[in-house]
Amino acid sequence: MTEEIQFYLSEAEESMQKAVQHTGAELTKIRAGKASPAMVEHLKVDYYGTPTPLTQVANVATPDARTILIKPWEKNMLGEINKSIKNSDLGLNPQQEADAIRLNIPALTEERRRELVKQVKNDTESGKVAIRNIRKDVNDSLRKLQKEGTSEDAVRDAETRVQKMTDAYIVKIDELLTKKEAEIMTI
Repeated sequence: MTEEIQFYLSEAEESMQKAVQHTGAELTKIRAGKASPAMVEHLKVDYYGTPTPLTQVANVATPDARTILIKPWEKNMLGEINKSIKNSDLGLNPQQEADAIRLNIPALTEERRRELVKQVKNDTESGKVAIRNIRKDVNDSLRKLQKEGTSEDAVRDAETRVQKMTDAYIVKIDELLTKKEAEIMTI
């Protein structure tokens, strides 16, 4: 196997790993009825005129399964954090305390659980599409190598390996889907 083919195979594997990691990260943002600091990590807070990630201005913890506790390092940030949460798509009502903000996560209704499962399926399908696109790009590159003089057998073997890699990473995404779906549907 030539160095070029090996390069394309390692690039494909790395890209597919990143696609699975990205899908996993997207799934952690979907709340499954229990509190998780990942639910608020994407929020930006106005910190002296600069949009700053919430995790850089406050400590985010989950004291129990239904509560997220946000303790800013500077008390004057409470109002900004409160505003950021209210303006977000979380749909949660922040309760401001003396030096912290408490978010109570309500139990999910059956209808909401089904909506979240649909969202999870869409996110995992996007991950699968990303993996298939990586496969397509690598196979196109391999065919170009063949036109440039690389042997047909070597290219065919490489395409077979890319297909096996694709199948393996799609199984990983399916596992993420199954796990998240079970988490959401568990009451």
